Amino acid sequence: MIQQIANSIVSPLGFSTCENYLAVKSGISALRSYEHLFGVKELCCASVMDNRKVEDLFSMLPSTTEKYTKVEKMAILAVAAAVEQANIDVSKPDVVFIVSTTKGNVELLESNVCYEKERVYLWRSAQLIAQYFGNKNVPIVVSNACISGVSAQITAQRLLENDLCKHVVVVGAEVLSKFIISGFQSFKALSSSICKPFDESRDGLNLGEAAACIVYSKVEQGKSLPQGSLVFYNGAIRNDANHISGPSRVGEGLFNAIEKVKKNIDIQDIAFINAHGTATLYNDDMEVVAIKRADLNHLPVNSLKAYFGHTLGAAGILETIISSVAVSEGNIIYSKGFENSCNNLNINISKENKTTTKKLFLKLISGFGGCNAAAILGKI
Repeated sequence: MIQQIANSIVSPLGFSTCENYLAVKSGISALRSYEHLFGVKELCCASVMDNRKVEDLFSMLPSTTEKYTKVEKMAILAVAAAVEQANIDVSKPDVVFIVSTTKGNVELLESNVCYEKERVYLWRSAQLIAQYFGNKNVPIVVSNACISGVSAQITAQRLLENDLCKHVVVVGAEVLSKFIISGFQSFKALSSSICKPFDESRDGLNLGEAAACIVYSKVEQGKSLPQGSLVFYNGAIRNDANHISGPSRVGEGLFNAIEKVKKNIDIQDIAFINAHGTATLYNDDMEVVAIKRADLNHLPVNSLKAYFGHTLGAAGILETIISSVAVSEGNIIYSKGFENSCNNLNINISKENKTTTKKLFLKLISGFGGCNAAAILGKI
């Protein structure tokens, strides 16, 4: 059994899991409208970190001679808080770091800031993050489009179940840049206002900056966990290779991932589905189809994108943490931005915060190239 022993979130809504969860529970969004963000002409609604706050908090950590980028600093802040909570020595050889990011330091390709040329590579940032904490193992980089954060957790599960390590530090981090925003703009995928997942008037997604960290450990055989302990039960990745950017209209990959994780799980124990819910026309349609095909359309469904935006490589970890705290406290967070359903989107979208006595949740996520992942998590 794989236990979640610590977690932490760094986002515009706060610099701890508690701050972020309370903000979300109160319906607060970090999304703001920007003109000419990073020089992009179109009006953009995004969730952007306060750079000064990041610098101030990072300066309070033990200093080194290394010069870190913004995304690296955010990741280190998230890991530091989670490690302190976990109370483990992450410098030991039985600890593995997994870093989830889709872009890393991509902005350095057009920057005049002086870093070594390898700094644009994801492996180098991951190496520096692990080394900051004295960990000498080669970190694992997971960069699998938008499903990276959940893929990283599934990778952690596999490592622990095969006794390849004792603890896994899973951290996801992403910052925005002209490259990222203009790339999504080229798809006409961005909304100029706060996104509306699954709503009939949805017109695109918002992007966001964040870092999030979960520390996982394998429970020793014969050891019982206290009631309420958070556990990663099962995860699956399924790729349908439908299109370079467009999802399968019948949700084939996501449906197969859901079917895999449903096995040996009592559906009656699932409190809600935390969907990918990007508020793009095709993604939301596809998720609904997959949920219906899996006969789960009666379950409450929410999306957290209207709180944080789409945080790319951090999304699967950040949203897992918020959902874990929610189910731990017996809450179902409402899907901000949703008001009216399309005729074909007749699933149970949460329109208000509710309480629940059920102990599990289903996390869904999908990405470019037809990649999909699903995971069952919750309390013991």
